[in-house]
Amino acid sequence: MQLASKMRYIAAQFSTFLENELWKENATHANMMARKLYESVKDIPGLEVSRQVESNAVFARIPSHIIPALQDEFFFYVWDEELSEVRWMCSFNTTEEDIESFASLLRAMI
Repeated sequence: MQLASKMRYIAAQFSTFLENELWKENATHANMMARKLYESVKDIPGLEVSRQVESNAVFARIPSHIIPALQDEFFFYVWDEELSEVRWMCSFNTTEEDIESFASLLRAMI
């Protein structure tokens, strides 16, 4: 393996991340927000959640014509263009307001 030339800077970040289980707090929050996102969008007609929500990701099939406009407001990847399947990710800094705004816009577009 090759070490990064400034390894001490990378190590300092990991040291802080591992102290007092900050990593677990961040992961738990991201997973909770993904679950909230799922609950907020699962009943929208024209949308199909395509995979079980088991982490901080929500996969869904949505009408392909709304993807570009939705991406103008929120960043996400198209997971499978043929299926019109997208991947929405939540993180340590995703807020409930982010989820509500996204779900409202999605509901209005579909």
